[in-house]
Amino acid sequence: MASVACGSEQSDRNPSGDGVTGTVTVFAAASLRDTFTEIGTAFEQVHDDAAVVFNFAGSSDLAGQLAQGAPADVFASADTVTMSRVVDEGLVAGDPVLFAANTLTIVTEPGNPKGITSFDDLGRDGVSAVVCAPQVPCGAATVRAEEATGTELSPVSEESSVADVLAKVTSGQADAGLVYVTDARAAGDAVTVVAFPESGDSVNSYPIAVLEDSRNPDAARAFVDFVAGPEGLEILGEAGFAGP
Repeated sequence: MASVACGSEQSDRNPSGDGVTGTVTVFAAASLRDTFTEIGTAFEQVHDDAAVVFNFAGSSDLAGQLAQGAPADVFASADTVTMSRVVDEGLVAGDPVLFAANTLTIVTEPGNPKGITSFDDLGRDGVSAVVCAPQVPCGAATVRAEEATGTELSPVSEESSVADVLAKVTSGQADAGLVYVTDARAAGDAVTVVAFPESGDSVNSYPIAVLEDSRNPDAARAFVDFVAGPEGLEILGEAGFAGP
């Protein structure tokens, strides 16, 4: 499990006296890596005696880990379908909270050398496109975009997370890929972004929930509230996420 810890060790903290203590382990979709790392740091600054540890991966992979008993306090998915699976398996305490939305866009190599201007161009001869696998949220959104455009893609690879799709494009292994607008923004000059009008059919809503077997439910609930509160939403908005 790849984890990212925010801030300093708990032993270096001064208690804030707000009752939020200990470590919160958060399983979060790969597309949330940058924003949640920032949110985790902000959360720790408010709650001096709490620490946040992240496991970022494709939502479906994370759901599978949770189903197999991986210990965690919070789960944030890149779509409601994957969260529903976790809820149906009895792994969630209470109701999930929607906190953001994200939309697909096309990214190409810098300068767009293949001249891609539309979704249809991803299926053109001579264009190597990479997408998320259908079972993960960004892949399900890709399927909806295919249906909306009437274009069936033949990608050179199907990846388990949107971060892997982006990496294929930025490393030159593919001419273009379908990623979330937030990932495209974070990539900066490493890609050229090509918007397509049918992207409105590929919007994913992001839910977050406290897990039933959380070892630190009070701090987990505080983190969920922080994500869905003003500070969390501001950080998400600055990264390009839409409101829930």
